[in-house]
Amino acid sequence: MSRRALTAVSALTAVLALTLTPAIADAHLVTTGLGPVYDGLVHFALTPEDLIPALALALLAGLRGASHGRRALFVLPAAWLLGGVLGLTLPHSLSAPPAAISFIFIGALVAADAHISLSATTALAATLGATHGYLNGAALTQPPLAPTALLGIAAAAFTLVALAAATVVPLRATWSRLIVRVAGSWIAAVGLLLFGWSFRPPS
Repeated sequence: MSRRALTAVSALTAVLALTLTPAIADAHLVTTGLGPVYDGLVHFALTPEDLIPALALALLAGLRGASHGRRALFVLPAAWLLGGVLGLTLPHSLSAPPAAISFIFIGALVAADAHISLSATTALAATLGATHGYLNGAALTQPPLAPTALLGIAAAAFTLVALAAATVVPLRATWSRLIVRVAGSWIAAVGLLLFGWSFRPPS
């Protein structure tokens, strides 16, 4: 592997390590003091259960090309916002699948460089956004500020997909695309660990 490829792998490892480092527990929305929009932005950035699956979707869309990237860019935040509104308004008795499933499924698609259709990318982005948005909306505890916070979360998802997909779309070299696929395999592996951890016996 070339020096450039090793540098890229090292950078991805560092980013994942920092992302998965546990932070101090706080209320569901981190209060920044800058208003609910920024609280939503920071919440998304500090919540691996939301950030990493969205990143995996962006990587997958980027591998598939510009049209997939554009579709994910607009569908994911819109579905996230809609799911969040449903989470605010519907009874919170619906059981949601563990977040680890998003890690495993989308990470595996990235690792396999799966040749999915544009409609499949659309469905995946809509499902991911609606599910995680619903969980965000159901967990928000400040009803007057919640809709604005959801806008911040959706804006953060939009920004992440735009940056990540735009980085991956132009990649043509085999080694560079392989790095993206390795990142997908790590995301899937983290999901497997989280899924197994969810079945641990209570202490």
